Amino acid sequence: VQLVESGGGLVPAGGSLRLSCAASGTTFSANAMGWYRQAPGKQRELVAHINSDGSSTKYADSVKGRFTISRDNAKNTMYLQMNSLKPEGTAVYYCNAGGLYVLGYPGGYWGQGTQVTVSS
Repeated sequence: VQLVESGGGLVPAGGSLRLSCAASGTTFSANAMGWYRQAPGKQRELVAHINSDGSSTKYADSVKGRFTISRDNAKNTMYLQMNSLKPEGTAVYYCNAGGLYVLGYPGGYWGQGTQVTVSS
């Protein structure tokens, strides 16, 4: 299974970015998916997750109302639309597949990560 993130970059506070995660080597539509992030010196945290058909989504309190997770199973791609970005959102963002996110367990498949830097 390969997961490849893209879309990171440098944005000013209040700006927006859209991350993408392209999957291959797996039945994408059968897997729940999640976005994690890891800031310097901090533990990796779950930002949002989505079930296999996209009908259910959950968010960390810190991003609720500003971030939107979605997926296109026909394109084997998951997205994270990030609006009203804050400097504390600076982190490497990772795509994850196949986890039991509601129980706090990530799946065994990770992307390489994409850097998001929010300037104040």
